[in-house]
Amino acid sequence: MYSAQPAAKAMVDGFTQETGIKVDIRSGSDSELANQIVQEGDASPADVFVTENSPAMNLVQSKGLFARVDDLTLSQVPERFVPGNREWVGFAARSTVLVYNTKALAPDQLPGSIVDLAQPRWKDKIGIAAAGADFQAIVSAVLAVEGEAVTQQWLDGLKANAKIYRTNNAVLTAVNAGEIQAGVIYHYYWYKDRAQAGAISANTELKFFSGKDAGAFVSTSGAGVLKSSAKQAQAQQLVRYLTGRNGQQILADSNALEYTVASGVPANPKLKPFTELDPPAVDLATLNGPMVVSMMQKAGLI
Repeated sequence: MYSAQPAAKAMVDGFTQETGIKVDIRSGSDSELANQIVQEGDASPADVFVTENSPAMNLVQSKGLFARVDDLTLSQVPERFVPGNREWVGFAARSTVLVYNTKALAPDQLPGSIVDLAQPRWKDKIGIAAAGADFQAIVSAVLAVEGEAVTQQWLDGLKANAKIYRTNNAVLTAVNAGEIQAGVIYHYYWYKDRAQAGAISANTELKFFSGKDAGAFVSTSGAGVLKSSAKQAQAQQLVRYLTGRNGQQILADSNALEYTVASGVPANPKLKPFTELDPPAVDLATLNGPMVVSMMQKAGLI
């Protein structure tokens, strides 16, 4: 298995314990592993590919390298976490949030939409991890919701306004220290730190965007079986486990603090209830990683 999703390790261990099927894991980033699979083509040694964010799944799918997910697995997952092409499936999720310094900003001073961060008032006050797959997935959602013209204008505004950090945790640390007033991250970075005494989040809170704003995007971690796999049955069985009750319960009980998405298993109770989130409706199969990279390069963000 090629895996860009650290939270999958405990779930895979559960699969091995339950079935006796040993799984070798090659780890890397979303884009690194997706491009490696594309280069390997039908000769890829991987049987299953799992990612943190869905644009990398779409890259592999666009090259015709996935087998269709079997119907039993699809039946375990709500439609919103299944791309229209049915060639991969979601097994975990994370919500986009705005983390803000409570000493610098009051709730009524926060932007109503993520696209408002392009306004001049946010110059040098906002942080992003522009080169990361997480932020690029968020940009892909803005593109899907707002269209190309608005997204390019937003990216140009971020180039003028934002301080660029290497990681989401670096953004969180900078907000907590008052270096910037707010930052765009995924929810679980903040929740994980709070669960560990809040060393880099004590001075912060989260804003969850609402009204199906692009900033309320819920990114989906995907799993798919490679068409070239010589172990189709076992590979499909693994993806079925990731989305099944036992696999989802392992995710819910873990310290990953990501949202469960399948088999009716509730997420970790420390999280804001998933039913209170208000994400935009986006077909996961339409999230366009290559176009996002091109637009971000045009804006000078990467």
